[in-house]
Amino acid sequence: MSELKRLFRSGRVIFLVIVLILSVVAIYPNFWNKGVAIRSVVKDSPAYVGGIESPKPTASPMSREKIVSINNMPVNNVDDYYNIFGKLAYNISAQIKTNKGTYMVKPEYRFELVATNETEKLNKTVEVFDKNLNKTINKTEFYESPKKKKVYFNDLSIGLSVYNAPTTNIRKGLDLEGGTRVLLQPAEKVSKDMLDTMMASMEQRLNVYGISDVTVRSASDLSGNQFIRVEIAGVTEEEVRSLLETQGKFEAKVGNKSVFLGGNDITYVCRSADCSGIDPYRGCNQYQEGWACSFRFSIALNPAAAKREADATKDLSIITKNNEPYLNETLDLYLDDQPVDSLNIGADLKGRVITDIQISGSGTGKIQQEAANDALQNMKKLQTILVTGSLPVKISIVKIDSISPMLGSEFGRSALIMAVLATISVIFVIYLKYREIRIALPIAITLVSEIIILLGVASLIGWNIDLAAIAGIIAAIGTGVDDQIIITDETLRGEAARTLSWKEKFKRAFFIIMASYFTVLVSMLPLLFAGAGLLKGFAITTIIGISAGVFITRPAYAAVIEIILRHKEEPKAE
Repeated sequence: MSELKRLFRSGRVIFLVIVLILSVVAIYPNFWNKGVAIRSVVKDSPAYVGGIESPKPTASPMSREKIVSINNMPVNNVDDYYNIFGKLAYNISAQIKTNKGTYMVKPEYRFELVATNETEKLNKTVEVFDKNLNKTINKTEFYESPKKKKVYFNDLSIGLSVYNAPTTNIRKGLDLEGGTRVLLQPAEKVSKDMLDTMMASMEQRLNVYGISDVTVRSASDLSGNQFIRVEIAGVTEEEVRSLLETQGKFEAKVGNKSVFLGGNDITYVCRSADCSGIDPYRGCNQYQEGWACSFRFSIALNPAAAKREADATKDLSIITKNNEPYLNETLDLYLDDQPVDSLNIGADLKGRVITDIQISGSGTGKIQQEAANDALQNMKKLQTILVTGSLPVKISIVKIDSISPMLGSEFGRSALIMAVLATISVIFVIYLKYREIRIALPIAITLVSEIIILLGVASLIGWNIDLAAIAGIIAAIGTGVDDQIIITDETLRGEAARTLSWKEKFKRAFFIIMASYFTVLVSMLPLLFAGAGLLKGFAITTIIGISAGVFITRPAYAAVIEIILRHKEEPKAE
């Protein structure tokens, strides 16, 4: 009992306890947390319209909004969510209750417009310039067009991506969570401001595309090469490669004159079903190689871009195609200097400042459905580029890693099992060495304390725990156990000689510990930049771990050993 009193009167032990409490608060463990957390919300989806917002990537895991019930049926995990969701009815409002509010959302089927082999007669009113009357008149055309039908997917959609509610604030890296990591390199050296602009543009592209759980960081290697590291949870390689690898330079030309670019020249891009999707007039057509489907969507130009287009068309001549008057040049669309489509310009648009125009393109596939999917993917990519603009310089993918969520979960489970086994093994070996439970137990408690503090700091600063970070934790724990053995050996050796004071004993021990600390610290600094930052997790975690050990846990352990051994000496002194 007297030992316990002395322990909790020690300033170093009290400081350790305070830090441990703060670390646990930062980790915020809640292993009974139920529900599904919202990973992202697709823009303009039923959930988005209903008022549910995408969480910020920087939000701590435990602060993310989570769904707890649907139509008063409890949602405890992802399986519950999809089982209940499968019972919902199309276009019938469902009540979604979260830990932050209640929303009414109407589920809808995802569908695509697909052409059939049948045709239908349509009429269309267009403006035509009549030379005899010398003015523009309305003319009604009758023509045949492929019929369209809505092809529905089997599942309902509300535009939510969810995952099992987290149980702590510890952020899992892609190695444990699953997802895609992309390492990109600019084609030329750029300034820090331009690099920041490129990262912001990439993040905006992914957000516009419907991917919100994104981390974009700059990185460099020991040679000074610049890189951008993008980590995206819960998506596949195919979904992000084209968006990130291309510069995304969109340009529209009339002849050789550039009339507008993506980004600032575009004030609005339609992405809703009423003004974007498979083109109802051009549809899908079969060729010898397969199928081709056309898409279309509306955009709005700013006045300056519309004026440039008017200036580029005012001196063009009028020709006739298929008994219709058009200008002798087309509006040619280019993406990364590759042609996307060429649009005929109606004769009535000559020299006119028009802000609303329609963009079109196509997709191909071996079967009709595949061609329609490719067309819609191409449309979505083009819409994203028009919204966000092009990157300042071209970039290339240096490395791309994709890990499935199932494999990531297995990595996490295996890492946890190995950590527990390693801890037990270390404690067992220490006990065999000293044959004294009162020495082995404080070392074990100190070891666990260092892990808690390290995870607490990682939770506080938002650092991801991945396989590299786990290796750093093991390295930090290894140096910690080594330092505690040094403290114990120096103390016991001093006790046997009975010539050194307690102050001298710990001074000798901590001289060795500080020398080791600075050696490890200096060796970790280059790893912050080695491998384009891919080893940064190992370096950061190791530095945090050894710093917490040297300045918090090991001084506390020294105080514990001093109290234990002094108490052991007291009977002998009597």
